[in-house]
Amino acid sequence: MRVGVTLPTFRDDAAALDSARRAEALGLDGVFVFDHLWPMGRRDRPALSAFPVLGAVAAVTTRICFGPLVARIGLVPDDVLVAELASLETMAPGRLIAGMGTGDRLSAPENEAYGVPPGPADERRLALAGCARRVLGLGVPVWVGGGSVATTELAVDLGPGAAVNLWEGQSSAVAALTARCEVTWGGPVAGDVPEIAEQLAEVAGAGATWAVCGWPESLEAVAEVAAMMRGAPAGGAPGAER
Repeated sequence: MRVGVTLPTFRDDAAALDSARRAEALGLDGVFVFDHLWPMGRRDRPALSAFPVLGAVAAVTTRICFGPLVARIGLVPDDVLVAELASLETMAPGRLIAGMGTGDRLSAPENEAYGVPPGPADERRLALAGCARRVLGLGVPVWVGGGSVATTELAVDLGPGAAVNLWEGQSSAVAALTARCEVTWGGPVAGDVPEIAEQLAEVAGAGATWAVCGWPESLEAVAEVAAMMRGAPAGGAPGAER
């Protein structure tokens, strides 16, 4: 199982870029950025825009995979979203992972505040399927943000190159899906190295191919666990092959 982290973008400085460099130097496999206009439920707090950050990450790193987790359908027109992802792939070939999702009632206030209210769920899923197929056609892997049964089925139907991403999913939910499609996991981890190792070992044992840890208290601890899981010294540099 490969291991990545989300970057600290709910702030008003460029710490995310130094964090991406550190994650790469420590041998982690990927860095990911939330596509939110503010932290969930916290309109009073800042949030850096996902795609400018990802473009900068592409420029300041050389190996590590990166992508949105997840780019939300409907914030921009479908053609614009596909073009943004295609541009990132052009800038850093072979490193982009296109996380994509439909959004939900918790993220809807962000859309409405910016004058782009979300459409009906079935329309968003149809748009997601179309965008995902176009991005897969570029040779870029797609992670579909899991949630509803219908969205999960969409990810299964997309076939090779697509995965379901379960944010804070139980290991039993991961295991239940792995026979049908690739499954990646995301969520917070806490504690010291043994505690993080226990959390990630459970996810790996359930069959997840990736674990994306919410920005941790200690990046070094997550990197040490990742190195242990692949049997390599901490600070190694695994390849970025898909």
